[in-house]
Amino acid sequence: MRHNKSTLPFPARLRSGAAALSLTLTLTALGAPVLAPAVQAQALPSLGEIDGFTVGDERRLGDYIAAQLYRDPAYVDDPVLQEYVESIWQSLMTAAQKNGALGDTLGEQFAWKVLLGKDRSVNAFALPGGYFGLHLGLINVVDSKDELASVMAHEMTHVTQRHISRMMAQNARQTPLIIAGMILGALAASQSPDAAQAVITGGHALAIQNQLDFSRAMEQEADRVGFGLMAPAGFDPAGFVGMFDKLTQANHLNDSGAYPYLRSHPLTTQRRADMQARIPQGRRYVTPPLKAEHAMIVARSRAISLGNVDAQRTAMDAASHALAQGVAPVSAAELAGRLYGGIYAAAQLRDFAQARQWLRALQEATQADAAAQRLAQLLELEVALQAKDADWVRQAYDAIDTHTRLRPELFLRTQAVVEGFVSDDGVIADWQSWLVSHPQDAGAWQQLARLWHGANQPLRAIRAEAEAQAARFDYNAAIDRLKAGLNMVRSMGAQADHVDASILQSRLAAMEQAQRDYRQGLERFGMGRLR
Repeated sequence: MRHNKSTLPFPARLRSGAAALSLTLTLTALGAPVLAPAVQAQALPSLGEIDGFTVGDERRLGDYIAAQLYRDPAYVDDPVLQEYVESIWQSLMTAAQKNGALGDTLGEQFAWKVLLGKDRSVNAFALPGGYFGLHLGLINVVDSKDELASVMAHEMTHVTQRHISRMMAQNARQTPLIIAGMILGALAASQSPDAAQAVITGGHALAIQNQLDFSRAMEQEADRVGFGLMAPAGFDPAGFVGMFDKLTQANHLNDSGAYPYLRSHPLTTQRRADMQARIPQGRRYVTPPLKAEHAMIVARSRAISLGNVDAQRTAMDAASHALAQGVAPVSAAELAGRLYGGIYAAAQLRDFAQARQWLRALQEATQADAAAQRLAQLLELEVALQAKDADWVRQAYDAIDTHTRLRPELFLRTQAVVEGFVSDDGVIADWQSWLVSHPQDAGAWQQLARLWHGANQPLRAIRAEAEAQAARFDYNAAIDRLKAGLNMVRSMGAQADHVDASILQSRLAAMEQAQRDYRQGLERFGMGRLR
């Protein structure tokens, strides 16, 4: 079987043998054959264990795959985009908990994390253990938050209904020879599709081909349960129909790789008709008016996912055209999106004079929309920091809400403090408060490490660096950092802060135990040599 890399989620470009195995697992998560009857959301069996595959097993497997995703160059932690998709995700989770689609066991034991990849292809995928992958290419094409929410609701349902674990349990009943063939095939595919074809023959090839899609029954269940989450989460359920329309159009255009989501989630007329039938009779889906906040998010996503000079110049041309006299007028929301994209591009091209001019126009265009105006203010501080203009930074800094503990503001405040444009205004304390409720936020730990270094607190900085590595399951790197910190304690002698030293020692013991547990989890799946 020949794997087309464009159809795979962003771990497809990982470099190691372990990463290649994660690709196998990702493909498995994207769909094994289901031989048992489809289950309904209200009639699930015990969620603790499915044919020996427990909730803990699924989480450990998801952690392993997530560790490979974190190391992929395509992984991106952009605070603004992450906050936008997380707000959708959290709303859907709350709705799922309230209507019983997400029970306490999964809610507490799964990760429930969204991982962004800057791949420009239109794709999203559920992974074991409550992880969810989202390509920026999908954000680039949706016209509303409702359409994006429909995809996320669908993928969330694959997890809450234990579709992935049921598929994994089915795989566990396959012969070891077939399992070995799948692993060898994925390893070979990382080097040569032809080698993979030679390894996977006969029934093995058929078995792997069947891994590529969820069953039709599971797809329909994910649609229906996901649809039921939309309105309680604050989204228009008709967003499902809008997204189906987009995918259908792409399918009719003989998609050649830009829409890998079509291959892992094949469309049927029955699926679209089912969603349309659930909308109140007489109502047809009409694309809602574009909102400025969404237009600005899409502009940022496109800038990050494209990221080349030609795309940047195109974005600047679009901003100029939107402001030009004598051309067809655009809506205020579309104007905000074009200006945002133009400003971001101008900053990348170091044209800060143009960026500053358009920022004034963007502030004017968004003054009646609080969410959009916040994005404009954050963008101005981001650009001012890139320009390293001290007066401009302080002016933009004063415009944002420095009392909030929202992640995008905290990132920018950190940069302003670290680079010496402003004094510490309590951002260290704010990050510490954030981490109390988000202890697995690797990006937050990295920002705190920068601040501790700047405050001449090397032991605390080392601890924060170690926590960042552990949050991404790189326990070897975390342990190395903690040991380096303890070596520093010994070299500092009486000058060392022994409270910090005690914390380093206790965290080292905890990390070593976490590493042992992680390895034991890999051994359970026969992956002990691939760490």
